[in-house]
Amino acid sequence: MVKFVESELSQLKREVDQMWTLVYNQLEQSQSAVLDLDRTIAQQIMVRERRVDAFELKIDSDVEDFIALFTPVAVDLRFVLAMLKINGDLERIGDYADGIARFVRDTDMETMDPELIGRLQVKEMFEVVLKMLGELQEALRTEDAAKATAVLSMDERLDSINKASASILADYAREHPEAIPFCLGFGGVFRKLERTGDHLTNIAEEIVFYVDAKVLKHKELNG
Repeated sequence: MVKFVESELSQLKREVDQMWTLVYNQLEQSQSAVLDLDRTIAQQIMVRERRVDAFELKIDSDVEDFIALFTPVAVDLRFVLAMLKINGDLERIGDYADGIARFVRDTDMETMDPELIGRLQVKEMFEVVLKMLGELQEALRTEDAAKATAVLSMDERLDSINKASASILADYAREHPEAIPFCLGFGGVFRKLERTGDHLTNIAEEIVFYVDAKVLKHKELNG
């Protein structure tokens, strides 16, 4: 019975990891779509969004089934609850990638102003988000609470870039009135990336919540 429970937990962890990789790829592709205003990539992201949603439903269902079948307690319960919450956060990040793709699809701009892109630091914002997402995936794989905690400070950089973007886009819109719709839509990209950072902070906290409980349990067993 114990081995069966462990097998089910391992399977759940694998599913979350697969969902994670899919969401990472969606976000990485959304960076390419924005920086190159590539509508083909944007369309691919929007099509794959259905896979993200399907993954979320499957993981939710598996967690519910596990709780119903095994009524887990202590560290096992903390694990499945953490997976449930992380799953929800990953799905929201997938939604943001889809929203960014829709901005690219709908904008009437054909090329980006390189000077504007440089001032906005949008490339750096994407890179910070992707680094956070990658580091946290590794933290869960290796059950490394310290690695998860180290990611938290990166969120401040996202807040800073997002805050600065509003005035930069407003100034650009005043100088280029024809770009007002583009600037409004582009502002939404920054807000989505900033909110992605908030969800990644939640994920970091969930990893620590689970891993620390496991460490405490092992200490009790060995004490």
